[in-house]
Amino acid sequence: MGTAYTPGLKISSGTIINKTRRLPLKGQVLVKVGDKVESGTIVARTEIPGVMQTIRVAEILGLEPPDALAALNIKQGDKVEAGQVMAMTKSFFGLLKSECKSPYNGTVELITSATGHVGVRLKPLPVEVDAYIKGTISEVIPDEGVVVQTYGALVQGIFGVGGERTGKIVVPTHSISDALTEDIINESHAGQVLIGGAGVTLGALKKAASIGVNGIVVGAIVDTDLIEYLGHDIGVAITGQEDIPTTLILTEGFGSIQMAERTYKLLKSLEGRTVSINGATQIRAGVIRPEVVASLDEPANSGESESSSQSLETGSTVRIIREPYFGALGTVTKLPPELVEVESGAVVRVLEAELGDGKIVSVPRANVEIIET
Repeated sequence: MGTAYTPGLKISSGTIINKTRRLPLKGQVLVKVGDKVESGTIVARTEIPGVMQTIRVAEILGLEPPDALAALNIKQGDKVEAGQVMAMTKSFFGLLKSECKSPYNGTVELITSATGHVGVRLKPLPVEVDAYIKGTISEVIPDEGVVVQTYGALVQGIFGVGGERTGKIVVPTHSISDALTEDIINESHAGQVLIGGAGVTLGALKKAASIGVNGIVVGAIVDTDLIEYLGHDIGVAITGQEDIPTTLILTEGFGSIQMAERTYKLLKSLEGRTVSINGATQIRAGVIRPEVVASLDEPANSGESESSSQSLETGSTVRIIREPYFGALGTVTKLPPELVEVESGAVVRVLEAELGDGKIVSVPRANVEIIET
């Protein structure tokens, strides 16, 4: 029997989940191993140095550089506020005066005698990292961040947009075939995470964003609707940084695709619970998937841990991640050991899978992801 290893998507009602929370540069870690944290708990903090801005004092006052330096009433290391007079000259028996004011809040970092310019470093930008999920600090990375561990339900999608958010799960649809439409979204859904079945309409997305819905999780969306919602085309880089009020997670793909039955049932079983969601996706490398995380009480005998890969075998449930069957779920029926030449001319190992409609398809093994349970 052929065996292969391929990245998998996790759909689990209970697993150990670890999330690394790291600062963009070294700073201060505010928690210790064993501390209990909520999703909004600040676990680390740092400051990003401000940008240096140049003030052309000599030109502003119309002086030669040595004269401009003589007119300064600030020195290196001084803090200045916007509008503060940094240099002043008087002429014509003191009746006429010229001033050079700082346009910025910051610190005087350099004074250049050759040019008569003053460099002001803007105030640093504070950066804080929160825990993202409810859990326990399992590891401290000195000066950089922490690892938060929790036991809970985990649903990974195939594509998403929008960043990290939290909210209570609400399931306003009744089945995997129901789309999330504008008429079933209302003001009470503000701050929540809505679960749909087959998809979401553009009108529903816009209404959810206007109300303040934190997240939407559905099977699929028409790609042109997503582009209009984002206001730009879908790129191939990492998503998750889009400036949108509602994070969107697709569990199956693009077009009109029903959410997998077990995914829908799992999310519905979590209705009323607060979850953490993140739409960040990196497709090509296959290392970042959008996700829904619900922290739960850990059973005494739980030992399962979050994994990134598993064996691909006959009977495995897979999701196809390339056209022409993008997003389709299937069950592996055969793993031929011999290499096969595919349409592109490449010679690769393939698998045969039975799709939901009973159709048997042959696809390269690299074009599927295992649905882990």
